Order: sequence, then C-alpha cells, then structure tokens
Amino acid sequence: MSTILEQLAALETEALDVLQRAETTEKTEAWHGEFLGRKGRLTTILRGMGQLSAEERPVVGRQANIIKTTLEEALQKHQNAVAQSEMESALSAEGIDVTLPGRPQSLGKLHPTTQAMRDILDIFGNMGFQIYDAPEVESDDNNFTLLNFPPGHPAREMQDTFFTKDEGIILRTHTSPGQIRAMREFAPEPIRVMLPGKCYRNEDVTTRSEMMFYQVEGLVVGRKVTMSDLKGVLLNYANKMYGEGRKIRFRKAYFPFTEPSVEVDVSCSLCNGEGCRVCKYQGWLEISGAGMVHPVVLKNGGYDPAEFSGFAFGMGIERQAMMKRQVDDIRYFYSNDARFLERV
Repeated sequence: MSTILEQLAALETEALDVLQRAETTEKTEAWHGEFLGRKGRLTTILRGMGQLSAEERPVVGRQANIIKTTLEEALQKHQNAVAQSEMESALSAEGIDVTLPGRPQSLGKLHPTTQAMRDILDIFGNMGFQIYDAPEVESDDNNFTLLNFPPGHPAREMQDTFFTKDEGIILRTHTSPGQIRAMREFAPEPIRVMLPGKCYRNEDVTTRSEMMFYQVEGLVVGRKVTMSDLKGVLLNYANKMYGEGRKIRFRKAYFPFTEPSVEVDVSCSLCNGEGCRVCKYQGWLEISGAGMVHPVVLKNGGYDPAEFSGFAFGMGIERQAMMKRQVDDIRYFYSNDARFLERV
C-alpha cells in the first residue's frame, strides 16, 4: 500500500508542476490526457490496487479521489487563465481597419396598433375630422347614463365593466363617453371629431378579443346630417384603408346611443371572403358599429335635437390592424414576441 501512496503523491507533485508550464490551450488538453485521461498515468497507478488487501483498498481509493479532485480543479483554474491570456493576446494583435463599414444598428419601430391608429386618423383627418382626447377613467354617467344606458339596462351587462373602489368611477368600456365631453365643450357649434384611446372590458381572451384594446370613435354633429353622410364616410374609409373596391355591407343593429343603428362589415382580407377562423368562416369581418346619434344623447350633449342631427361610429384598432397586416390572432399584438413585431 505504501508504494502506491508514494506513487500517487509523486504524481500529484509532478502533475501540478507540469501544469504550470502549460502555456496554451492545446498544452493543457495534452496534460489532461497524460495525467487524468482514460489511459493516463493516474489510471495506470490505480490498476495496481488489485494487489492490495480488502482493508487497504478503501484507504488508497480515498487518497486517489482527493488527488484527482485537486488536479481537476487546478486544471480548470489554469485553463481559464490561459483562455483569458490567449484572448487578450489575440485582441492586442488585431489591427483596426477604418475603411470597413460600421456594424448596422437595429432600429425600433412603431407598434402595429400605433401604426394602424395613425393610418386611421390620417384617413379621417383628410376628411376634416379633428382629434379629441378623453380620459380612460370615466364616470358611470358619461360612460352609460348620458349615452342613454339607464340604470339596470341590459346593455350595461354586455360591457363587462371594470369598476374601481370609488363609487361611480370605472374604466371606460368604449370611447363613446368622449362624445358627451366633446359635445358639451363645443355645443352649439357643429363638430367633426375622432376619439382614439384604450378601452377595458372583463372579457375572455381569444383570437378575436382582449380585455384591454384600442378603439377609435368618430362623431359628427351639425344641421341636416343624414345617414347617407355616414355611409359615404365609412365607404371612403374602407376604400382608403383596405384598397379601392373593397366590399362592405351594412346590417341593422341596436345601440342605446344611436337610432337607427347599423353594424358595418368588410370582406375579410385574410381569406378573401372564403372563410377563416377570424371571420368565423363567414367571409365578412365586422369593422364598426355606427348609427345616427340618439336625440336623448344630443340633448345630454347640449344640442337641440329639433335643429341638430349627427352620426357616430366606433371601431377596434386591433381588428383594423389584423385586416391590414394579415394577422390571424389578436393576442399576438401584446405577446411581446419580437419575431412577430419585426414581421408586421
């Protein structure tokens, strides 16, 4: 036993000494093969353990493991130092070629919903609409009551409202409360405004729906404003946004703040009207709810319904972006996936 222990001790001393003189990565790898490899010198010495008694083998085995661990740790530390030295030598030896072009910098861009919002506002801006900003935290009166949603009205339940701790204060469920604010600010003058911003509803998140989403609302109030004016504005928008000749259709609908009310559909650009999961395999995708401003809402906004009339329409920005950019799942917009944001 004493002979093997002496061989192990001598091997440890020699190995550490040789390792300190290994100045390159190649030499450290060669050192590993010579001392710790499968056919290395440590393995060769340990083959003699078969001649030891059962009491001697554990003692020699423990000592061999200690020496092996010591050598492996020393090798790792020395290899790190050699690698750092080699990298510094390589960098210092490199010259700088000032004629080479600089590395390109990746630039950010506007989020697709922001781009869609700007496209929409540009189109309506060219039709004479002005932007009107309204708050996202609203009173129940502005969001519902003054828009002809009386307390207990079933349509309130369709909004899936987020309530705050303060009674009567909510997160707006649509941009329509901005209609009341705009009318009360400008009445009795005619107005033509766009109301963009975020809305909040406690809805299930699906390919078509999110609990936080953007809307943009249009409002026109003046003398002799008709349903034909509304149709002309929305038809012009569809042609500008989705290309000339895009098919649209108007369906009768109900909204408390407009009468009569319509829903506006455009032929789905994702499937060219053939049917897909986004358009529910109908070939049509709803882009807007619209109608003539209800006389009660006009009166609450400060206009005399006997002299003034108006129309309003609202649309979700994400839905417009999906159609414009061939996106088939609304959840992609807020998934923070850089690959998606780069593609669109």
